[in-house]
Amino acid sequence: MTNRFMEIALAEARAAGLRDEVPIGAALVLDGRVVARAGNRTREDNDVTAHAEIAVIRAAARELGRERLSGADLYVTLEPCTMCAAAISFARIRRLYYGAEDPKGGAVDNGVRFFAQPACHHAPDVYSGIDGMAAAEILKAFFRERRAPG
Repeated sequence: MTNRFMEIALAEARAAGLRDEVPIGAALVLDGRVVARAGNRTREDNDVTAHAEIAVIRAAARELGRERLSGADLYVTLEPCTMCAAAISFARIRRLYYGAEDPKGGAVDNGVRFFAQPACHHAPDVYSGIDGMAAAEILKAFFRERRAPG
């Protein structure tokens, strides 16, 4: 079953891929309304911090006029890295929904498991595997194209 908010994140991932960015997308939802949506922009912005999660948190904070996003839910196509997990914690996101697991770079259910660390002051409720197969296929297709000969 497809989640309508994850579908928005998947659309942002596809758009990022078309911009030659690693295709990861995110949507931030508050009270049932999409407040912000974004995809990776690290290459376009020459900014290693321009991951989809950071971009969507920044956009939502501007839109809402506040740094803390208490009560908001974040939908992202790939398990967040350590940097993004920390930003999610600092923003006080209520719930994190992510699609595909990232055994190499993920920091939620893999790697450092940031939300389980004593240094983490706020941990969102985490729901993984939301449209995970679709999210994984977008990433696989992106990298398969880049590895193809010719």
